[in-house]
Amino acid sequence: MKNAVITGVTGMLGLALIRELTAEGYTVYAVTRANSARRENIPTQENVKVIECDLSELGNLKNLIPEKCDAFFHFGWAGTFGAERNDMELQLRNINFTLDAVKAAKDLGCEVFLGAGSQAEFGRHNEKISPSTSANPENGYGMAKLCAGQMSRLVCAELGIRHIWFRIFSVYGPYDGEKTMIISGIKQLLAGKRPSYTKGGQLWDYLYCDDAARAFRLAAERGRDGAVYCVGSGKTRRLSEYIEIIRDSVDPKAEIGIGDVPYAEKQVMYLCADISSLNEDTGFEPEYSFEKGIEKTVEWCKEKYKK
Repeated sequence: MKNAVITGVTGMLGLALIRELTAEGYTVYAVTRANSARRENIPTQENVKVIECDLSELGNLKNLIPEKCDAFFHFGWAGTFGAERNDMELQLRNINFTLDAVKAAKDLGCEVFLGAGSQAEFGRHNEKISPSTSANPENGYGMAKLCAGQMSRLVCAELGIRHIWFRIFSVYGPYDGEKTMIISGIKQLLAGKRPSYTKGGQLWDYLYCDDAARAFRLAAERGRDGAVYCVGSGKTRRLSEYIEIIRDSVDPKAEIGIGDVPYAEKQVMYLCADISSLNEDTGFEPEYSFEKGIEKTVEWCKEKYKK
């Protein structure tokens, strides 16, 4: 494989995937809105070609990309946080955009279509989650991701394109959203503030973004047609431990408010990915410890949010 298309390129995962693919000799066609506020995050280099195209206009990609491509990574999705997760009209549009992306992949001659699903497709479980775990999404976002994955698989089969769907767990790193637990906590600590948290009894699975990007590339190259892969570290720690590691990476003497905030309604208390099928099919193993990933994330935050 040599040429790849990525939608949703200005987010953490899209940018990590650009770094991964270009390091492996790919030319990347980075699809972004013309007015994207985060366009400046896309690296400027010879093998990254920025393509201005809204998700509603993916059918026009065949006129904007001048050569055959091998892999199409569809990471573009609106309404991933807050109340927009239950904006059903918005989530329905996301499903349609996913199907448009499959058709665009066919137009460009791609061999494989890879879609970014979510652990939200599963709902809450008290055991390690595998691709065969029952899917019981509890919000419109998870429902739409589940539907998009299933529908795009059928369309890929009709068009003769290999289909892979990622159910992505908690990924963190540079360019992550400012409202996430990790980035918001680092920002507050860097500013000398006391971040507040729940008691931190949740057992969660965190994966560094560069590891996730490597999993995506390996799946494109070696993944099984029709596969659903859980993307995570496959290991858990208590959330309070993660928080303490973040604190220690910024300032071991800083005060943190563990227990300040009550658990949310429908709080997910256990979240761990079973990555055995991803490992068996592609050879993927995480390389970054949480400590190492947080160190790199803190370094990035210090540069981005410096006073």
